[in-house]
Amino acid sequence: MTMTDLYPSRGATEVSTPRKDPVVWSPPGAPGPISVPDLQAYERDGFLAVEQLITDDEVAVYRQELERLVADPEIRADERSIIEPQSKEIRSVFEVHRISEVFASLVRDERVVGRARQLLGSDVYVHQSRINVKPGFGASGFYWHSDFETWHAEDGLPNMRTVSVSIALTENYDTNGGLMIMPGSHKTFLGCAGATPKDNYKKSLQMQDAGTPSDEALTSLAARHGIRLFTGRAGSATWFDCNCMHGSGDNITPFPRSNVFIVFNSVENKAVEPFAAPVRRPTFIGARDFTPVR
Repeated sequence: MTMTDLYPSRGATEVSTPRKDPVVWSPPGAPGPISVPDLQAYERDGFLAVEQLITDDEVAVYRQELERLVADPEIRADERSIIEPQSKEIRSVFEVHRISEVFASLVRDERVVGRARQLLGSDVYVHQSRINVKPGFGASGFYWHSDFETWHAEDGLPNMRTVSVSIALTENYDTNGGLMIMPGSHKTFLGCAGATPKDNYKKSLQMQDAGTPSDEALTSLAARHGIRLFTGRAGSATWFDCNCMHGSGDNITPFPRSNVFIVFNSVENKAVEPFAAPVRRPTFIGARDFTPVR
């Protein structure tokens, strides 16, 4: 049986589709660590900033583990490591919760997974995890995109029932390539133009091409929603809906910007075959193990 594609993308032309899914999936009054006002703000804006999700001592532990992984020649040689095209430094290490027990424990932390369950209204599994390393003096940014556009087109996630959390392991200044989100953009799905190349993931993890919105669409979205830049000390976190239009600039400052990034998907929204790609992406990018986080 063929599943209906609620969010067409990667066709001949760019298509805008109103969101057909809830933003907050748990019923009103459902228990969880997120307050009602914060849930309402998340529903409206598509994101929630938490000033301190983890303590300074915990930040030190995760920073040390990040540095250990990045310095390990075996990790560098692993296909789960993405290398900067220019500097040849590690940009990201994927599936970090399977590589490292330290980061696996963070995924299971109730402050983390509890918020995901509350937002998605179900048990959750990890669709993707990674550490992002954005050293100073030229680390490249991530161009504007909706994660759901890629996860739907290339990984086969049927519905918008997925949430990401970016936990800062270094200070996020307004100058070192921080996360930018267009508030409210999660209410509209932008289906991008152009077919998906077979091994698109190899290129897109270094420099996005397929699944990139047009300048005209981005100009319209920014005029309607504005752009919010996220700053905060190490230990702060930003939760954001899978369909938020977001990106980040290059980091040309001396100040590094590193974070751990975890994507939780509802167990009721398991990946099927890709909706607009010839083959599935590797499982270290789009998981096929739907075991709930416990």
